[in-house]
Amino acid sequence: MRAIILNSGRGTRLGDMTRECPKCMTCLDEKETILSWQLKELMNVGVKEVVITTGAFAEKLKEYCLQLDLPLDYTFVYNEKYADTNYIYSLYCARDVLRDDDCLLLHGDLVWDSGVLDKLMAYPDSCVVVSSDEKLPDKDFKAVVHNGKVEKIGIEFFSDAVAAQPLYKLRQSDWGVWLDEIINFCENGECGCYAENALNNVSDLMNLYPLDVKEDLCKEIDTQEDLAEVSAEWRKLRKRKVYMSFSVDVIHSAHIALMKKASRYGKLIVGVLSDTAVASYRRFPLVPYEERLMLFKNLVEVSEVVEQTELSYKENLCAIRPDFVVHGDDWREGFQKTIRDEVIQILDSYGGRLIEFPHVYDEKYDRLERRMRMELSMPDVRRGRLKKLLSMKGCINAIEAHNGITGLIAENTVVEQEGKAYQFDAMWVSSLCDSTAKGKPDIELVDMTSRFQTINDIMEVTTKPIIFDGDTGGLAEHFVYTVRSLERMGVSMVIIEDKTGLKKNSLFGAEVAQTQDDVGRFCQKIKAGKHAQKTNDFMIVARIESLILEQGMADALYRAHEYVNAGADGIMIHSRKKEPDEIFEFVEEFRKKDVITPIVVVPTAFPQVTEEEFKNRGVNIVIYANHLTRSGFPAMQNVAKSILQHHRAKEADAMCMSIKDIITLIPEEE
Repeated sequence: MRAIILNSGRGTRLGDMTRECPKCMTCLDEKETILSWQLKELMNVGVKEVVITTGAFAEKLKEYCLQLDLPLDYTFVYNEKYADTNYIYSLYCARDVLRDDDCLLLHGDLVWDSGVLDKLMAYPDSCVVVSSDEKLPDKDFKAVVHNGKVEKIGIEFFSDAVAAQPLYKLRQSDWGVWLDEIINFCENGECGCYAENALNNVSDLMNLYPLDVKEDLCKEIDTQEDLAEVSAEWRKLRKRKVYMSFSVDVIHSAHIALMKKASRYGKLIVGVLSDTAVASYRRFPLVPYEERLMLFKNLVEVSEVVEQTELSYKENLCAIRPDFVVHGDDWREGFQKTIRDEVIQILDSYGGRLIEFPHVYDEKYDRLERRMRMELSMPDVRRGRLKKLLSMKGCINAIEAHNGITGLIAENTVVEQEGKAYQFDAMWVSSLCDSTAKGKPDIELVDMTSRFQTINDIMEVTTKPIIFDGDTGGLAEHFVYTVRSLERMGVSMVIIEDKTGLKKNSLFGAEVAQTQDDVGRFCQKIKAGKHAQKTNDFMIVARIESLILEQGMADALYRAHEYVNAGADGIMIHSRKKEPDEIFEFVEEFRKKDVITPIVVVPTAFPQVTEEEFKNRGVNIVIYANHLTRSGFPAMQNVAKSILQHHRAKEADAMCMSIKDIITLIPEEE
């Protein structure tokens, strides 16, 4: 699409301002003229070719355009009869370069709100800008509209008319009809009228529609009074505040294009999501917040950068009160829809507007995202994320995974509530669930080689940190190799319990014979493990069985402090009572002496306690240790029973996810 700008008039009503230059070179402010701003606007909506008709000061106008150094291809068409003809003759002079494309047709003294041009470009058919909010002018254009189409345009029409401006988008077929009639007019000597006179003769052969921009700025500048009024309004528009939110690690061309569009509406303020906010609803940020902040601060399109601490825009919108929020239209569905609804509600409360540009899918951006996810899955990157999440959020959660598909469920399940997104921070690879998935008892029968393969299966398809259930850790000499293997694989944490002998599940408590390890011996195991690890990212957590085995609170606290002194990176305290009271008591007493060391809980026996309550009491990691296993087996058993009872699968289908939905859980890699 090319643009045609009509600049052959003298603009004498501006007086001395146009004594030595054409009207289009009149200044709107100290940096922009009407023409420089028009050309930049056209460039920003994708126009590359511009035809400019000239008259007086033709060479000066040409030199001015070229010195702007914009990436536009110019064609200058001189109207030698500019003093005696109207712009209809300028179009006639340019007829040979105008016919073979869609076009934007505009007068060189026209100033508009950027949103007007965006609406014009988005309109599917030929259209002309009108305003139903403007009072009908006495001497300027009006458009007569019948049955939704424009029938006539001129200064003389007042019935069934709306105010119109000489800003057109014309499809090639419609423009060809009009141009033919322009040629006919001029070759019959009718060169002193408006080009719209020719349009009115053939409007029934065209499909020209009104584009109502209502109160948005779109005005011509004819007099010094017009210039003062329009310039003031234009400068006011440039001071509007525009808000966008970003969570990206890499700024690519689509982001730049969107920010360029947004900056045309006013002063662009970018809200950069904090690391915690990003991690709450999508993958962990590879680039820390401070560095992402600097990425945006160095962009010419961005006037200001602020932190957005939540997925919800509410806090920043209420503080900044932007005139516009700009976003792609890809958040109209899915879990971000409620965020969008909240944004619209807040903007409506004070008269702000949401601007949505079409989301452009590009395979190369998907490939970029996959590369980012691949980097997150690398052992050295994955291993350190758990510590970072702890420092960012204070309290994190983990759910068990025992194979690749449960790993994908843990990885990708997201729930949106009240403008926030919630997902699991990490995965717990449980000895119980791993053994159960293999149909074997949870007595450390499944060896470490097999359990490491479970980790590999999960790691191949996920990126989130892994916490490994190390049971007792075995002999100290064996534990050393376990630590080295887990660390090398990219596991973030191993938890070992202070028991000895044949393993029995802790929830049996004192109902079965279980022996707690000697404090000194267990401390030596911790020290051996810490000495064996090679990085500061890997964490060894001591699980205390004193409350399970009814050894008392004093014993649990004594062991906790001794284990920390031996080098443990965290303490896991366990209980099989139905109420969390003794866990809360332990945390309270432990925090009196140690406010730093992370505390881990597994609330299987007391599921009524929320993560927020745990966090408020000083807990740092909440593990849902066996819920995918416990929910999966009854479901499979019920399906199997249904098939046997009914001797067919029809009744069981309602209990099953479709194969198609299952497949969508599994990403396809290139």
